[in-house]
Amino acid sequence: MLCGFGKRFNLLVILGPTASGKTGLAVDLARRIGGEIISADSRQVYRGMDLGTGKDLSEYSRGGVTVPCHLIDILEPTEEFSVFAYQKLFYRAFQEITDRGKVPLMVGGSGLYLEAVIRGYRLPAVAINQKLRDELAGESMESLRRRFLAPQPAIHNTTDLRDRDRLVRAIEIAEFTRDHRQETGLRIPLSPLVVGIRCERETLRRKITDRLKARLDSGMIEEVRELHEKGLAWGRIDSFGLEYRYIGLYLQGGITREELFGVLNTRIHQYAKRQETWFRRMEKNGVRIHWVDGSDSVIALISGLTA
Repeated sequence: MLCGFGKRFNLLVILGPTASGKTGLAVDLARRIGGEIISADSRQVYRGMDLGTGKDLSEYSRGGVTVPCHLIDILEPTEEFSVFAYQKLFYRAFQEITDRGKVPLMVGGSGLYLEAVIRGYRLPAVAINQKLRDELAGESMESLRRRFLAPQPAIHNTTDLRDRDRLVRAIEIAEFTRDHRQETGLRIPLSPLVVGIRCERETLRRKITDRLKARLDSGMIEEVRELHEKGLAWGRIDSFGLEYRYIGLYLQGGITREELFGVLNTRIHQYAKRQETWFRRMEKNGVRIHWVDGSDSVIALISGLTA
């Protein structure tokens, strides 16, 4: 473990866009500084969704020594998950790791999950409000969006604005929070060192395309087909994001195999740009991100900051 790290920081965060090499870098760092990884990915919590979510499980055992990783493969795809649940489970994993004298590394690209921890969002547990849901049942999507955005026009989690069930749940949580401002969940004081992986645009584009080809060749289509054959509805599969949405569309005959690769490749490139935009917004909101090229750069950064 690097001398001095725990005196100034108690969490190392590795973030970056999809395909930038977060997992490999984090595993290397964990071995070098005596750490354990906490995934910050909204989909890797689900079992049976390996290729489509980019778990890269073999990375954790590279070299014959397995690096412990938390919050991967903890739920069935039929179960719901939320940023509130993530934050709660993160704190539990963080405490267990630090109690063992290890360094927690939070690694991922799901901006909302990262910010919920780094910025210490106050996220109360919110029960279903059936009266409110009945009230909202007859409202149009545009009316629901206006209600949700009225008190918070700069809201960042725009995914909630496109799906009716998620939008209703977002309104439910927002209005509960407004009326119960003193009821907050457990938070642990964190002193995070936030590190971002710098990746030149054309290099990232090539990595995204190459990785998509490799995952399709490795059975990503079969992974989605198996999820459906086990009883997961197409609508639920669609909710898991790009890879599952477009492979599901292909399996239902909506697009050809050639169209699948083209549209999915384009959408993933667009997603990477949105991730980068999110990270820039995090910086504007006061999160200091140290951009680096690799493990040695991170080690040098830590050494310089804790000297």
